[in-house]
Amino acid sequence: MDWRHIDWRKLEKRVFKLQKRIYKASERGDVKAVRKLQKTLMKSWSAKCLAVRRVTQDNQGKKTAGVDGVKSLTPKQRLTLVAKLKLGSKVSPTRRVWIPKPGKDEKRPLGIPTMYDRALQALVKMALEPEWEAKFEPNSYGFRPGRSCHDA
Repeated sequence: MDWRHIDWRKLEKRVFKLQKRIYKASERGDVKAVRKLQKTLMKSWSAKCLAVRRVTQDNQGKKTAGVDGVKSLTPKQRLTLVAKLKLGSKVSPTRRVWIPKPGKDEKRPLGIPTMYDRALQALVKMALEPEWEAKFEPNSYGFRPGRSCHDA
């Protein structure tokens, strides 16, 4: 399999279908089905590929190195990362960077995880988001995917 020849639309469709099933199960209150579907999503090759793509290609901070010093990955390395992604592995420490606060002399800390940890976080987000979206109030717009305060 070559990273450059992956049919991303097909993968997105597969993952979205699973996410929709998680959403519906959460709406019904079927916790057992939600957990089963989330595990299926977390083990899915499609979801892993999308998570890796999100942090290595789509993300604004994609060229920011964690403690491992890795700034970017080749297509082959991305596929290797997809194969390695698994919940339960020990996370690496984050790299601490101090960012200046706008208009002040103070600085605030920013933790930068490794590529692996970022991809794992993206994968977990894909599994958890549909469950919680189903539980949120429909008239709540803050920090929600596809919504903003302007929609309120």
